[in-house]
Amino acid sequence: MVLGRRLPQSSYYDQKNRPSASLYRARQPYLVKNAITGLCIFAFVAGVYTFTIRAVGQDDFSDVTVPDAPVKPAQAPHMSTVKGA
Repeated sequence: MVLGRRLPQSSYYDQKNRPSASLYRARQPYLVKNAITGLCIFAFVAGVYTFTIRAVGQDDFSDVTVPDAPVKPAQAPHMSTVKGA
């Protein structure tokens, strides 16, 4: 094997890493199907998000009683187990 020679590499990209015409031809049959699939996934996600926001927005908290002022916790009697000397 000669070290100075480079083996040809089959690729859909040229030397400047730009897609070639053969790559566009290879992707063309899938373009419409992929676009429709992407739109369906987007519509499903948007529908779930909209449904969730509307379902949560309908919560009614009128049956929950809210106290007027916060209740102070009861004071526990001061009990110390340490005896003074």
